[in-house]
Amino acid sequence: MQIIIFGAPGVGKGTQAKILAEKYGILHISTGDILRNAVKNKTEMGLKAKEIVERGDLVPDDIMGKIILEELSDFKYRTGFILDGFPRTTQQAEILDEILRELRFERPFIINIDLNEDVIINRLSKRRVCEACKSIVNLDSMDDNETCPVCGTRGQLIKRKDDQADVVKNRLEVFEESTKPVLKYYSDKTRIITIDGTKEIAEVSADIINNLILN
Repeated sequence: MQIIIFGAPGVGKGTQAKILAEKYGILHISTGDILRNAVKNKTEMGLKAKEIVERGDLVPDDIMGKIILEELSDFKYRTGFILDGFPRTTQQAEILDEILRELRFERPFIINIDLNEDVIINRLSKRRVCEACKSIVNLDSMDDNETCPVCGTRGQLIKRKDDQADVVKNRLEVFEESTKPVLKYYSDKTRIITIDGTKEIAEVSADIINNLILN
């Protein structure tokens, strides 16, 4: 099974991708994590992408295409995958089509998680990353804003630069202008399942799984 999980920043794509990966026994490919690792490790690609990522803009399609081709060429993805964060433009969608044809994958399901912009901004403004275990947490779900609820480390929760309010607004504008048209591109090419992202995490997961069964 091949899945592309789609939606604006902050809708919960990463969370749902991990749940689905465990449910179906397939691998989750987060292009965001790949990019952040490249930036941290100061690779050639990371140095090129660093400034772009931090201001909330899209990384050039040629760089992203190389990342995805390299990843999907690994034999471990032959049983399936969940792609999170790509494609983000119609050009990237065309690049992905070529990659999937080259590697002889079937067309993927598109899981589109829909969420109101105000809710997205609120979520991202309260999102933190634990430097110790790399978990993403939300202040609304925590009793202690200093302690990671996943690993228990205190004082290691940070707010990423791309979660700052001005950057979030820019990211949402970029999504509307450049990424949302991807859905139209796929409308007559593959199966698109749209899910209400305002529900609780478990309810969103159940809706996705039920729709996958029906399709």
